[in-house]
Amino acid sequence: MRPGRLNLITDVAGLRVGHAGDGALKSGVTVLTAEAPFAAGVHVMGGAPGTRDTDLLAPDKLVQAVDALVLAGGSAFGLGACDGVMAGLRAAGRGFAVGPARVPIVPGAILFDLLNGGDKDWADSPYPALGRRAFEAAGVRFALGSAGAGTGALTAQWKGGLGSASAILSDGTTVGALVAVNALGSVSAPSGQFWAAPWELGSEFGGLGLNGPFRADDEPAAQKRLGEATTIAIVATDATLDKAGLTRMATAAHDGLARAIVPSHSPHDGDLVFAVSTAARPVADAFALSHAAACVLARAVARAVFSATPAPGDLQPCWSNDQGRDPAAPPPRPARAEGSPGDDQR
Repeated sequence: MRPGRLNLITDVAGLRVGHAGDGALKSGVTVLTAEAPFAAGVHVMGGAPGTRDTDLLAPDKLVQAVDALVLAGGSAFGLGACDGVMAGLRAAGRGFAVGPARVPIVPGAILFDLLNGGDKDWADSPYPALGRRAFEAAGVRFALGSAGAGTGALTAQWKGGLGSASAILSDGTTVGALVAVNALGSVSAPSGQFWAAPWELGSEFGGLGLNGPFRADDEPAAQKRLGEATTIAIVATDATLDKAGLTRMATAAHDGLARAIVPSHSPHDGDLVFAVSTAARPVADAFALSHAAACVLARAVARAVFSATPAPGDLQPCWSNDQGRDPAAPPPRPARAEGSPGDDQR
């Protein structure tokens, strides 16, 4: 397994990602779309999800493809971002055909960031407009960290954020992940090292490996109130999978959340994974595909927190900020060595 050229979910050819965020609001929206409709599945393991149109993704339901997927902040208000994305798709002539009418299919999921220090005293919800902006900004390159749906995300210890990663398997299949990390649990041990360290490729989130005071029994103490959480993600592949196969891939990918966030899938998180196929190549090894989805998602979680940047009014420090890390922990290395995957993503 090796990272793709950009080490982003858009290494799966045909996919595009767009962000829109508001620094004063400390919230935002991330949209995944493509030039043509794509098959999607979903699996929910958190006890407090917030979703829209996810029932359509069940294998026995009529609609076989979607036009976009939305990850948004704002709790239930954020589901309105799907309206803005639908408006953009409608303007582009996209949507499920019902006679002369077209209905864009835009499932979405949200995280809770209403109490993160941002200004939430709006008269009209900002999320439909953010959704439209994110859709219109979609491209193959996009920012990580404090961007899009990860703008105001928090974890138990550090600022959360938006992460992505990719992998190319030995048979040429590409797998990618996109995640907004706003977990009740922690993504790192008290030493500061990421729980996802065993799956890091190169130095994509610091290259700290498993050196230093890292113990499997380290227990982070949650500092967020119950309900202020949720990690929402998308895994994608160019292998041809139907909705049943994608549901299985999404289920397996949850292992990546469990590896990278401790604890995960709590009664107070709405942890959810969408899975997407562009159907560009046949499936050669379903076992390897599911394993890759979990590994890539674990890496994307760590990259989200590793890439977070400080902003005025933050309630938590960034992982990369030395004053927020254990002084006994080894200092973080550069995010990427020269020539490593992802050098050209920004």
